[in-house]
Amino acid sequence: MCKIELMKPHWALWAAALTLCALPAAQAQENAPSHAPTGYKTQAPAPACACALPDFANLVQQVGPSVVKIRTTERMPQGGDAQMNQQMQDFLRRFFGPNLPPGFSIPGGPKRPRQALPDEEQPHDVGSGFILTPDGYVMTNAHVVEGASKVIITLTDKREFTAKVIGSDRRTDVAVLKIKATGLPAVRIGDVGKLRVGEWVLAIGSPFGLENTVTAGIVSAKQRDTGDYLPFIQTDVAVNPGNSGGPLINMRGEVVGINNQIYSRSGGFMGISFSIPIDEAIRVSDQLRATGHVTRGRIGVQIETVPRDVAESIGLKNAEGAQVVRVEPGSPGEKAGIEAGDIITRFNGQPIATTGDLLRMVGQTKPGTKVTATVFRRGNARDLTVTVSKMESDPITGTDNGEDQQPQDDAASSASAKAMGLTVSEISPAQQRQLKLHDGGVFVESVSGAAARAGLREGDVVLAVGNQKVTNLRDFKAAAAKANRGKQLTVLFQRGDWAQYALIRPEKE
Repeated sequence: MCKIELMKPHWALWAAALTLCALPAAQAQENAPSHAPTGYKTQAPAPACACALPDFANLVQQVGPSVVKIRTTERMPQGGDAQMNQQMQDFLRRFFGPNLPPGFSIPGGPKRPRQALPDEEQPHDVGSGFILTPDGYVMTNAHVVEGASKVIITLTDKREFTAKVIGSDRRTDVAVLKIKATGLPAVRIGDVGKLRVGEWVLAIGSPFGLENTVTAGIVSAKQRDTGDYLPFIQTDVAVNPGNSGGPLINMRGEVVGINNQIYSRSGGFMGISFSIPIDEAIRVSDQLRATGHVTRGRIGVQIETVPRDVAESIGLKNAEGAQVVRVEPGSPGEKAGIEAGDIITRFNGQPIATTGDLLRMVGQTKPGTKVTATVFRRGNARDLTVTVSKMESDPITGTDNGEDQQPQDDAASSASAKAMGLTVSEISPAQQRQLKLHDGGVFVESVSGAAARAGLREGDVVLAVGNQKVTNLRDFKAAAAKANRGKQLTVLFQRGDWAQYALIRPEKE
């Protein structure tokens, strides 16, 4: 029987290896044994690397005093229930035992928080923030102070101040507070553009109320688009409830972000956290300090991402840009000639890679400014001039009003496109007005086969087939006749107030 043993480390060899590592590079190469055959060149020695981990102690000592703990309280509304009396508690104990609902208690049993009385202040939330200016301006997240009736800021020297909310912006989740104090240690603002993926960063905050807790990690990614107004900095710095609003700090002791979100399936930290870039936050804070609110531009279009297969099918080189799914009536977008189904590829000369890019560019444009928007429509790019208006409130969300409306004109002719699985009919001018159609279309009477698999439904309105516009039944017939039955076909359709693309893939024979 063959016996195999693992080699045991030889301490003399280990000692020699450590000695070799400690020698200068040239001497180490000179002392290293050469086993290369004659005539072969040995590789140059690898450059020496720094093996020591960074020391954050000086950074924490420098920036720590600028980080604050934020506590908020909420006033209970009038009409709240009073505490349960003794008789009712005894009654509840028969059914719940010791596990009473929150706010109730049992004599002799474990104590539970009493239910707040009407118009009474009670703790609401705990978060973090940092001192922006020596005269008492503090930056944090908007969600930390949202709904609070009172905001209390605690400094590292244990002084407490009642703060005034100067302004709060929900779209970027940035808020600015003010306390009556001077000579405070303000943070230094860093350059996010110089921040590199892989760079060491640290966070200081009050996770779970544990003030001035320090955690460290590296930058995992930049420009991480999560669908919000801002592109986030992704790190693996441990961030937990209470860290919100605290600073993300680089190795120069500068604030480069505001800790804001985590990705988690458990509710706790799982190695992925997101921070608001400080340059974006400063732009918002400047407006909040000046006016108490943020003014943004709007063009009145709802947008979605461009799927790769849709981009390929309509002739767009890359799956970039923002797909217009709805244009609000009377909006700047409609006045400029933007249509549902357009792909906005550039705005004010800047390329649009994602929907978030367009949201940020439009939002940062001063209302009243005329800009050029480049749209890709039915195989061609065109420039449109848009006058940006002021955003007054939250964006209008899409509704399904009219989704199930069907034209009632029984005399309308119908045509079948068996290869697509669509049966469509003409739309009368009155029905076009009812469905808010500006350039016609054809009404979907029934769907089957490939069209049904693509997501089309009875009641939809087809606006384009391939890159050919459909204004009436004749246009649809012509586009369907040109379609290659062996290849996938792009159909632009409207459902309710929204327009979107569907890819109809033919069945394999």
